Order: sequence, then structure tokens, then C-alpha cells
Amino acid sequence: MSQVNHRFTLAARPVGMTKPTDFAYGEAPVREPAAGEILVKVRYISLDPAMRGWMNDYKSYIAPIGIGELFRAGAIGEVVASNDPAFAPGDHALGMLGVQEYATVAAKDATKILPIAPLPLFLSGLGMPGLTAYFGLLDVGRPQPGETVVVSGAAGAVGAQVGQIAKIKGCRAVGIAGGADKCAYLRELGFDAAIDYKAEDVAAALREHCPDGIHVFFDNVGGAILDAALARLALRARVVICGAISQYNATDRVTGPANYLSLLVNRASMTGMIVFDYAARYPQAIAEMAGWMSEGKLRSKEHIVRGLENFPSAFNMLFTGENHGKLILEV
Repeated sequence: MSQVNHRFTLAARPVGMTKPTDFAYGEAPVREPAAGEILVKVRYISLDPAMRGWMNDYKSYIAPIGIGELFRAGAIGEVVASNDPAFAPGDHALGMLGVQEYATVAAKDATKILPIAPLPLFLSGLGMPGLTAYFGLLDVGRPQPGETVVVSGAAGAVGAQVGQIAKIKGCRAVGIAGGADKCAYLRELGFDAAIDYKAEDVAAALREHCPDGIHVFFDNVGGAILDAALARLALRARVVICGAISQYNATDRVTGPANYLSLLVNRASMTGMIVFDYAARYPQAIAEMAGWMSEGKLRSKEHIVRGLENFPSAFNMLFTGENHGKLILEV
């Protein structure tokens, strides 16, 4: 086992898109696990848009990363040493392991993963993106058969799962994504319609594809896309606020919805959701989604970038749209 741990820490708080100088790549000793801890050799790291928000020094649902602190990230790896009976060497552990080669963490903060599927899948379709889609759509969006579900950022890790689960539940699924390739991918997944926001008038396309209005809007983007969807809400629609990727790199104030009065007119609701609130029900959701996958009803796509040292450039792919599927860094 290497005695040196390579890792990334936060060097500066970014303004707009992150720069290489916002990250610091360094070394630290590998710490043996104390009582109740495990040592994990990190294999795959999840790269998520929410991580950009954690770099900002403002109040949120989770504390910001401190300057000089390890860059927080969900990851999965192999236990190489354990000082807790819940884990043995050779087990696979999932948790907030950070952007590093080795993680020494409390066993209670990690989840043992049975390798019933390729490990990257536990960071995508069977991981936080899949769980976010599952609970955000089913618990917050409450879709009913025959309703129209529209999702922004639809070709992303969360959005693609939302559309597929909507179809499983008997709904129409309309996805908004950027580029012909991503829209073709949505149709391949079974979406009823795909709107290319880079080449189409989104408001006009929503009128065309949602003649009865939008019953559930699952938003990962915010900004102008959210406004266009609000203008097309059906009576008693539900708007799920999962993310706002168009706003994370804003150098000025976040742009709020201009069409919010549509909530009043249509007696609709807008609700924010954080997947961590559903932690007690993760096993139930994973079991059901794994069943859908085994039946061929639910698919997941991963975009894997290799090499820990490539973390800064890979991270920005989330905001340039270069990734196709769940973005994962292989250590």
C-alpha cells in the first residue's frame, strides 16, 4: 500500500467558471484507520454540478468547502484496512470520500456496496443521480398516468433517469437538452419528445409538445428554461427544483423566475428537493431501480475520465456540456 495520498484541495473561491488555480493538487500521508474507521482506496469519483455550489462561501444545505480543505465528493472504492466490524478488507464502500486516492473515514458514514453491478453504476443510475430522480419525481412531482412530465438538463445523469421513470409510471416524457446528439439520446431512451434549446425556441417547442400543459416540471437548469416551462404549466402542476446549472457560475446575482405568477394562476406548486432527506429509503429505491434495470426498462450512461490529475478540467465539462451521461473520474 502506498504511504502517500494524492488529493485535491480548494485553493481559492472561483468567480464564474473554475480555473486551474482554484484547485491545489498535493500529497498527504495515508492515515491508518482508528477505532470505528476504515481506509478506502478510491476507485471512482462522482463529478456533480452541486459541487460548484459547495465552493461558494454562502449558506446552503451543506457547509461550503473551506480554503485548504479536501475537495468534497461522493466516491466509491475498495476497503484496504478496517477498524470496524461492519467492513472487512476487500469490501466496497460508498460515501463522501473526497477527491483523493485514499480516504480514511468513519465506517458509519460509508455504505457497503455489494458488487452486483459495475462500480460506476453506483455513482450514476443506482447512486445519487438515480436516487435524486426517483425521489424528486415520485415523492415531490407525484406524476399520474397520462400526465406530461418535462425535464430540463434531460441528457444529464439525473434528467435521463427522470424521463425514463416517468415513462415507467405511464406518463409522457419531454426532455430539454443541448445539441442534436443529446436529443437523439433522449429519443433512444424512449422520451416522447426532445427539445434542443441550442437550436429551437423552447417556449414554442413546449407549446407544440405539451398541448395540455406541463403537469410536472423537473428542473435542473433554472434561468430562461425555467421561465419557459412556468409559462406552460397545467392546472395544479408541480414544479420540482432539483438544480440550476445555468446559475452556478453566475458572476452576478442568480436570476430568479420572472413567470412565477403562473404558479398562482394555475394553482401550482414549486418545491425544492435534496436527496439526502430520503437517506432512510435509499435501499428501497435502489432495489426498485435495479429491478427496472434488469427488466430493461431503465438505462444508465456513464462518461468516465481517467486520471485523478485531470479533475479540474473534467469538472468544468459539467458546465460546458462536453459530457455525455454521468460524469465520473476514475482514479
